[in-house]
Amino acid sequence: MYVKMTGASVLGIEGRLIEVEVDIRPGLPQVNVVGLADTAVRESVERVRAAVQNGGLKFPMDRITVNLAPADMRKEGSSFDLAIAAGILCASGQLDPARVEDALLIGELALNGDVRAVPGVLPMTERARNAGMRRVVVPLGAVAEARLIEGIEVEGIGSIRDWLDGPTSAASTASVTMSKEDLSKVRFRRDDEPDLVDIVGHAQAKRALIIAAAGMHNILLVGPPGTGKTMLCRRLPGLLPPLTDEDALAVTKIFSVCGKLGDRRTGLIRERPFRAPHHSISSAGLIGGGPVPKPGEVTLAHHGVLFLDEMPEFSRICLESLRQPLEDREVTIGRARAVCRFPARFMLAASMNPCPCGFYGGNSATDRPCTCSEAAVQRYRSRMSGPLSDRIDLQVELPRQSARPADPALITTEQARAMVMEAYERQRARYTRHGISWNSELQGPLLKKYAALTPSGERLLSDVYDRLGLSFRAHDRILKMSRTIADLAGRDTIGEGDVAEAIQFRCLDKG
Repeated sequence: MYVKMTGASVLGIEGRLIEVEVDIRPGLPQVNVVGLADTAVRESVERVRAAVQNGGLKFPMDRITVNLAPADMRKEGSSFDLAIAAGILCASGQLDPARVEDALLIGELALNGDVRAVPGVLPMTERARNAGMRRVVVPLGAVAEARLIEGIEVEGIGSIRDWLDGPTSAASTASVTMSKEDLSKVRFRRDDEPDLVDIVGHAQAKRALIIAAAGMHNILLVGPPGTGKTMLCRRLPGLLPPLTDEDALAVTKIFSVCGKLGDRRTGLIRERPFRAPHHSISSAGLIGGGPVPKPGEVTLAHHGVLFLDEMPEFSRICLESLRQPLEDREVTIGRARAVCRFPARFMLAASMNPCPCGFYGGNSATDRPCTCSEAAVQRYRSRMSGPLSDRIDLQVELPRQSARPADPALITTEQARAMVMEAYERQRARYTRHGISWNSELQGPLLKKYAALTPSGERLLSDVYDRLGLSFRAHDRILKMSRTIADLAGRDTIGEGDVAEAIQFRCLDKG
């Protein structure tokens, strides 16, 4: 007997529907899985066999052929277990096909028949909804995640026996019927969220953080060890506005594909991601890749912050691979069978020492002397190329503080966030028809239209452009920063003072 089920897998960060065809014929007992399946899919035969038998059902002792279509597309993962088991049970007459009619089946089977959650339920459910399917069957642990997609019925299943025992239990039904509105209000906050008030001094660096957060500008902090570079960067997420519904769904989908939702399956991720990979990371781990491309850290930082602590310690290949996603705000990875595009709209926050020992350029008699040769300093700094540093808007020097200074104007994260939110709302209102939200996304005609300078500001920027030998990219990034500084002040026009403040945050250009 022949039956056809619908399963799903993930390519990149998008779901794709797979037809799971099962044919049972008299013959020697064997199961063949065809359709370019990887090892995890082929091993599903043994999981399905044990799950069916331990669930009190009968596994057919006939010739079983399982085809995953389209056959020229590579299939991977364990998400097909439930669809294969349903096909075998329907084809052998043990399950009414009406129970799984017009339904997407997602889940991995345990040997005792329980159904386990798998990565990527969110994009797979979204793909089923877009394809016009009316129902999706998922493990109980992924019901809340699947229900984040509106317009499709979600059924939770705890084990394959649930199909034969009737409706799910009351506890299961409660988890299924949670409203999307309730789920979207769930917000996960860290109890130990760091605050700007913890950092004494560094008023200029704090101002730079506020500008970076208000316009989603890239930022680099340069200074000797122990000056607070890492502490400052780790306070960036607290300054950023919460994610919109659309952006929250995009971020949650990425974390779903990567299997990093954890206990956050109960709702959308509302806080902007903060990713801080170790400097030993590979380029594939940072940008994404693999035989079947998977998202990297730049995609996991989508709509959030990618923090590179001690940036020159990262490999040259990793750092140079950041240039394209910083410019295009997406990553394109090509393979023989497919081309995957991953979103990468992130803010780059980085820190570095001025030299390998960290004490180059000290002026005070109390500063420790630098022990590095000029050649060593040049090698260290050359690890970050000119084209990469050109893409970093704010480059801020942090001098060593000789003592704990009395800071008469301590600013809290809450106060700074209020300033950022005002500037952010001005940008959203200004760019509502252009599909962007941040000043850092301005380019071309939009940059000329919304970042026009006053005559005095134009003269200042032109003079600095010639004297410092700036690139056109650096010129435009100063314009974008000037627009953000004006927004923080509540002004529509960009004056000479806004341009001057933006220019002072380009220490690498001046150096």
